[in-house]
Amino acid sequence: MNWRFTLVWPCACEGGALEARAAAASLRGEGVAFMKLWLVRHAQPLIAPAVCYGASDVAADTQATLQTAQALALTLPAGVALVSSPLQRCERLVHCLRGLRPDLAYKTDARLAEMNFGCWEGQRWDAIPQADYDAWVADFGAHRFGGQESVSEFMQRVAAVWDETQRQRLDAVWITHAGVIRAASLLAQGVRQVTQAAQWPSDAPTFGGWRELQV
Repeated sequence: MNWRFTLVWPCACEGGALEARAAAASLRGEGVAFMKLWLVRHAQPLIAPAVCYGASDVAADTQATLQTAQALALTLPAGVALVSSPLQRCERLVHCLRGLRPDLAYKTDARLAEMNFGCWEGQRWDAIPQADYDAWVADFGAHRFGGQESVSEFMQRVAAVWDETQRQRLDAVWITHAGVIRAASLLAQGVRQVTQAAQWPSDAPTFGGWRELQV
């Protein structure tokens, strides 16, 4: 799911933030206990290119989903917890993965679903009126693009899962979407509020790819 912006990510890189945290703890004579979080993007969805599909329950390509599951099965440690978006393109990946790795318990969490673009779901990005993009950019954090969910609301729900995961201090895997992964990347840097479009990260794993964080 690509939002129609070419955005700059001005924040410090994740590695720099972690190094700063470790250095500060070292000065205090403390150890730093990191946990690993795998942020996995679903496989290629079965939908035409350039269509807005956010919260729509679109299926993913079966073979691509299986290939992603096979790669993850070889990568993930024993017993790591899976948390999945309830949308079928993610849940199908979980089921394929657990068929190969039955040691992996999982649960679904609706807060890991992609952002809801309301009335623009299922529409081509280039068919959405420019005035609606302008309104979103003018008030990027609070405006509900499509009438359903704002970036601030989206960040808040992803942050709630992030905080729960942090408190548990156990390695975890999120099977989710590009928007959620971008939000989590900001949270890893301590960024919880986004008010301008230029703050939103432009990078995300490819379909079926993942990002590993130490937090």
